[in-house]
Amino acid sequence: MTSANTNDGFVRTAQDGAVLTVTLDRPEQLNAQTPATWSALASVGDSLGDDVRVVVLRGEGRSFSAGLDRSMFSPEPGTTGGLGDLGRRPAEAAEEQIREYQRGFRWLRRPGIVSIAAVQGHAIGAGCQLALACDLRVLAEDAQLRLPEPTLGLVPDLTGTSNLVELVGYSRAMEICLTGRPVGAAEAHAMGLANVVVPREQLDDAVAQLTQALLGPPVGASRATAALVRSAVRNDPETQDAAERRAQVLRLQELAGGR
Repeated sequence: MTSANTNDGFVRTAQDGAVLTVTLDRPEQLNAQTPATWSALASVGDSLGDDVRVVVLRGEGRSFSAGLDRSMFSPEPGTTGGLGDLGRRPAEAAEEQIREYQRGFRWLRRPGIVSIAAVQGHAIGAGCQLALACDLRVLAEDAQLRLPEPTLGLVPDLTGTSNLVELVGYSRAMEICLTGRPVGAAEAHAMGLANVVVPREQLDDAVAQLTQALLGPPVGASRATAALVRSAVRNDPETQDAAERRAQVLRLQELAGGR
């Protein structure tokens, strides 16, 4: 097993074979996030090796992530990367900075891996969007997901809206976003936000079981199938049928020793 720390972003990683565990490691602040957190997460994605098949994302302590660090809300000049700082920048520069923040989230659905969020306690705002960025979610019974940004005069801007609509559909996503209400674990499971809900003390075991199941199929077939499932969300049927044909021919050629 190999491990590493990104102290400025409070992100810890550990790799065991084909499984990379990424841990938000700021438990005394309920894993509140800052731009340094997103930079650290993006760096993990940038350095991801081809040997990694499953990424497990978790939060140390009693909550997955309570969202933005309070310093991000400071209106005072000098809080680099904070909301006040972004609001004072030219629009193009502010958008480019947010694009960079989003990189810390988007890599969790990159080709070649399947990502799992292990969520306990609060997953609020940026924390909720980080959980939504993963392919799969295992929730403890005490988990609560919430996107309060509109109630604060903001919008979810860390890849949350597209992922939420994919998972629960248009009308549910609209209601969850605009009301900012919490979604408990049982409701999350019923609407498709959670794949599994377990008692808090069983969270690690449930994630381990799911991880082993994901590692079961041959790597080539697993990655090709995951790519098809991802593309099916946006492709029309004809395009998706063609993608399936291409992927299957490649699989058959490999099995037959033709490539």
